[in-house]
Amino acid sequence: MGYGSRSEMAQLAKAGRITLDGTALSSASGRIKVTPDLPTRMKIDGQPIDPVAGLVMLLHKPLGMTCSHKEAGPLVYDILPPRWRQRTPAISTIGRLDKQTSGLLLLTDDGALLHRVISPRQHVKKVYRARLARPLDGTEAALFASGQLMLEGEAKPLAPAGLEVISETEARLTVTEGRYHQVRRMFAATGNHVEDLHRESLGGLSLPDSLSPGQWVLLTEAQIALIFQ
Repeated sequence: MGYGSRSEMAQLAKAGRITLDGTALSSASGRIKVTPDLPTRMKIDGQPIDPVAGLVMLLHKPLGMTCSHKEAGPLVYDILPPRWRQRTPAISTIGRLDKQTSGLLLLTDDGALLHRVISPRQHVKKVYRARLARPLDGTEAALFASGQLMLEGEAKPLAPAGLEVISETEARLTVTEGRYHQVRRMFAATGNHVEDLHRESLGGLSLPDSLSPGQWVLLTEAQIALIFQ
């Protein structure tokens, strides 16, 4: 879980910094049954431990950060507690937002959940707010909804997508696919250019107004279920 090596955890226990049900564990040699409520019962330095497995968080991704483990420059993983980099299995983003896109981003160590969310069969809706370089010409909504728009370099048309006009240069787009730079390429196909892009929601999950760029929150089981609504 990334809290430390076996010897480091033994030292924490001897120092009385690990508690279970309010009682300090003087030794790290005992065996403790892993139950769903363990994170609420066990604390390190007074703080509840992280979920043992199935960690799912919602991050307000800032601009300028990439969803990669290896690329140069600021990474979304830099925002997370350092111990989370040591977790096994590793934490990964559920899909990606490019460097110049902000908004709702999910991360997890649950591989089954990750693949379920990104599977085309699930048709999970993703809502983006886009600010455009040029005014909309009024033909975009019908084109995006037609299910016939073909992106350059691809052999299969896009699934129907919904467009809500906010102003002459701003729109909200709802898609159910996750193709490479899809939203930017859709507007490029109409002769326009996306200047700012922000993801507002994924499935039934919306980005909380209280969550500033760079902040994250762990999701409950009920909130995770909202993804598929």
